[in-house]
Amino acid sequence: MLFKDERFGMFIHWGIYSVNGWHEQDQWRRHIPKDEYMKQAKVFNPTKFDIDEWMELIKNAGMQYVCFTTKHHDGFCMWDTKFTDYNIMNTPYKKDILKEVADGCARHGIKLALYYSCPDWNYKHSVNFGGDHQLAKPNDGDEPDEELYKEYIRNQMGELLGGKYGKIDALFWDIPPYNKDESMNRFVRSLQPGIFINDRGYSRGDYSTPERNVPAGSRFTRLTEACQSVSSQSWGYRKDDDYFSKLFLMSSIDKIMSRGGNYLLNVGPDAFGEIPKKARENIAAIGDWFGRIRESLMGAEFVENSDIPYRLTVRDDYLYVHFDGLAMSSGFSMRPLDLAPIEAIVLNNGAEISAKVEYIPSNFMGASEPLRPYLHLNNIPVDEITAEPIILRLKFKDINEVLSILSGKGQSIKEIL
Repeated sequence: MLFKDERFGMFIHWGIYSVNGWHEQDQWRRHIPKDEYMKQAKVFNPTKFDIDEWMELIKNAGMQYVCFTTKHHDGFCMWDTKFTDYNIMNTPYKKDILKEVADGCARHGIKLALYYSCPDWNYKHSVNFGGDHQLAKPNDGDEPDEELYKEYIRNQMGELLGGKYGKIDALFWDIPPYNKDESMNRFVRSLQPGIFINDRGYSRGDYSTPERNVPAGSRFTRLTEACQSVSSQSWGYRKDDDYFSKLFLMSSIDKIMSRGGNYLLNVGPDAFGEIPKKARENIAAIGDWFGRIRESLMGAEFVENSDIPYRLTVRDDYLYVHFDGLAMSSGFSMRPLDLAPIEAIVLNNGAEISAKVEYIPSNFMGASEPLRPYLHLNNIPVDEITAEPIILRLKFKDINEVLSILSGKGQSIKEIL
């Protein structure tokens, strides 16, 4: 189930905006007239699109689901819809790309979520009066009508969620409308019972979607799916984009997932249907790291603790220590923990580290307090592993006792988790 078994996914922003290769909001940000922008549909022909290649990249990275953009703010539809001519069937490609994506996901055992934009810069009844991600004014000939536009959305939801594309595990609305309408999500659930719906639609939905940031705090109190792109300038394809470092993205993934959240990492395929080489390379490197440290995130629970300056997760008899980005020191005290593990390794490469309960200077709390021994982790290879976040794995004889000490409440593991 999504948010339990499937927690790492690929976001795919793809549409006719990849022809210009500037930004997925090209029409809005550069004030391109509608008729001029629409010309991209006449040449959009992704003849190099190979869904099986995409699926192999996704699976090799350890990802378990895809969120695909069916319609972005420009209103262009990447499926065979009968409610507008502005769709993939009226391009030189003339094939239902969403059906290819859905069938590929089914073949490869990958779950499918769909992205759908609430704003629409093309449909004649959509509302464009300079609101959030709306055009400054309607296009010539438009007839803005919120109720007629919602009817259009419901009709398209019937196509997307009515069964042609199989089971849809989540719906990612984007840009919450000003006027709320609980009936929209009820209609979605009537088409796909059990679907997860995010918080960017016509009502609150099931899960939160922080974008391009790691929210402050500890354990997420609500289902959360954070999203970030491999590049900093655009979510859709951009020529000569500015790519985030692999370390930055790995750290972001670890910070979100160790706290119980899902993570969507986005790519923007080009107009030919290929994922850019740099994006593929970075995702492959991230997947290699993720495969080695996966156990510290998947099926692991966040451990609330205010004393240890690193995040902790627990799974079975193992306690995992997650460093943020570059580790500062080759050793540190895990005060207040005064139990030694029976095994201590660097999960990244399996190297053993020193783990002893002992007196060290940093345990000094002042002249009036007795010096106490605590677990000291040492010989962590911080200068050898600098390209990825370090995660330590500590195995204990009695993990319940460890968690009781860390919590300061003496509770059992079932009570803590």
